[in-house]
Amino acid sequence: NLSEANQIANDIGYPILIRPSYVLGGRAMEIAYNEKHLESFTLNALEASSNNIILVDQYLENAIEVDVDLIRDTKGEIFIAGIMEHIEEAGIHSGDSACSLPPFSINQDLQNKIINWVSKIAEEIKVIGLMNTQLAIKDESIYVLEVNPRASRTVPFVAKARGIPIAKIAAKIMTGDLLENILNDYDIKELETFNVKESVFPFNKFEGVDLILGPEMKSTGEVMGIDSTFLSAFAKSQIACGTILPSKGKVFISIDDDNKKFILTVVKKLIDLNFIIVATKGTAKFLNDHNLKVETINKVKEGGSHIVKAISDNQIDLVINTTKTQGSIRDSYSIRRTSLTFNVPYYTTIAGAKVAVDTIEHLKNNNLKVKSLQDLI
Repeated sequence: NLSEANQIANDIGYPILIRPSYVLGGRAMEIAYNEKHLESFTLNALEASSNNIILVDQYLENAIEVDVDLIRDTKGEIFIAGIMEHIEEAGIHSGDSACSLPPFSINQDLQNKIINWVSKIAEEIKVIGLMNTQLAIKDESIYVLEVNPRASRTVPFVAKARGIPIAKIAAKIMTGDLLENILNDYDIKELETFNVKESVFPFNKFEGVDLILGPEMKSTGEVMGIDSTFLSAFAKSQIACGTILPSKGKVFISIDDDNKKFILTVVKKLIDLNFIIVATKGTAKFLNDHNLKVETINKVKEGGSHIVKAISDNQIDLVINTTKTQGSIRDSYSIRRTSLTFNVPYYTTIAGAKVAVDTIEHLKNNNLKVKSLQDLI
């Protein structure tokens, strides 16, 4: 009941991840940052639930999420098909987050520890065939989020990146073949390229849907960029999904209070790249207080010459907008929808914005090169 949910929340601390148990697979989820949000979601969930139960988990903020696909055979031999580092932080649904194979920022020691952990899990549950594990890394500590003893949506991406039929190999393993026999038929080598998967969203086909990403999946497809460097691969993935990163112009920034400190390096880089920065009053004050010169622009509800009008008048070339509270999500909804309508690139997470700005800097000094898949694999 609601009082029990509040007690759990108080015991483990905020923020928390909440989901009603009546939804198959727990796919209806929200992150609550305060008791008012918890109460609102809980009341709605309990009204819809047949057994009046919700699940409450502690939520790791600013953690890196990792996907691992492996294959285990009947003799206990394990093949690590791929370790994928998500670009958006943990809390964004894995189906909506961009990811890189191999990881772009996780050191080899942590990767070895991840391999050790997932291998032990596979051995413990005696999985035969594919197993997908989702983990989070925060302050060099690893947390296991989910273990799925089956194929995951990441398998086609891993197969394309590595040039080997992962699903076919796993199917043979499930019928009794051994990895030592099957893998000899393929040229298994270390990855020489970075492979970035980016999600494709149907927002332009559904009027009224918010673009903000969260723990519920919204994407309906994905694309892939491949290059010798991570940032070039990321740039290709953005082009493939229809996002053209600007090389100059004006950037709008509006950041929630908890994340303001993380945007400083991003804004400094944008200024160094000769972009003009405009921000809402709170964000502008914070940035100016840190010696970063930005212009102030009104929110829609403040009237006058506001940000939505500026986007509509093609005065904005990039939007970076993060929110947490329900009120701020509602207030900034029109900014995100207008960005979509006028094809302005937008990022709703700090991690996504940082990689996007790093890519803009990278493209200033590097030209993208094209190769056929046949040449790569």
